[in-house]
Amino acid sequence: MTVPSPLVHSRYWKMNGLGNAIVVLDLRESRAAVTADEARAIARQPATAFDQLMVIHASTIPGIDARIRIYNNDGSEAQACGNGTRCVAWVMLGPDHDPARARLTLESRAGLLHVTRADDLTFTVDMGAPRLKWDEIPLAEEFRDTRMIELQIGPIDAPVLHSPSAVSMGNPHAIFWVDDPYAYDLERFGPLLENHPLFPERANIELAAVKARDHIVLRVWERGAGITLACGSGACATLVAAARKKLTDRKARVTLPGGDLFIDWRESDDHVLMTGPVELEHVGSFAPEIFAGAA
Repeated sequence: MTVPSPLVHSRYWKMNGLGNAIVVLDLRESRAAVTADEARAIARQPATAFDQLMVIHASTIPGIDARIRIYNNDGSEAQACGNGTRCVAWVMLGPDHDPARARLTLESRAGLLHVTRADDLTFTVDMGAPRLKWDEIPLAEEFRDTRMIELQIGPIDAPVLHSPSAVSMGNPHAIFWVDDPYAYDLERFGPLLENHPLFPERANIELAAVKARDHIVLRVWERGAGITLACGSGACATLVAAARKKLTDRKARVTLPGGDLFIDWRESDDHVLMTGPVELEHVGSFAPEIFAGAA
């Protein structure tokens, strides 16, 4: 006899952060945990298709508001998702801007995330300090300077993409510097680069064009999700990489297909702050048939 999933009839919030499709599931009052099969089953449904599934659990650390687990739509787990973290904050703090409930601290695989509400639909996430050493990102080979690593796609004498910067924001990123991010077949190159042997944990792939000292245009292939309309950790990693290469200042507007994020690599403590909006699309509950066949 098949045991029904404990997620059946659980309430969810379908949201987006700049078009980055997010489903939020609050399991703080439950002992249930999401399996990879269940995450994939949720992602297959049109009403709950997501780039990232954000699952809220009770934290075991005193003073921490909650613990989050993050799933990509292929069922793999991600360490960080800035757009999803803003959506979690909206769910936990409520739809109204109450000054008494304007801050959260969340436990994640990338460390503690501090979130501050700016207005009803805008939040700032402290994504922590970037990791810049080759073995922290991690890379499979040693590079003393991760501002530019040896990696290219295409012929040796005329590569299509080459010499990316590497940064970890709790998850690995490779940022390629181009004139026009939309001039490249990211759907073709993304999977090859994500799974390149240089990245033992796979990688998020960014195509970035610096338009001004305070403006970057960006497209992202997300590890485990594919091309998305926005990627918060990718925007953070790109600003850090651009500032390290002296291409921008430490604050910039990052324009993604879904809209703008504002990134500040704070000098005082090296933390990266990401500010952007969220949107609620609908609230629902999981029907039993969603999980038919899911282990």
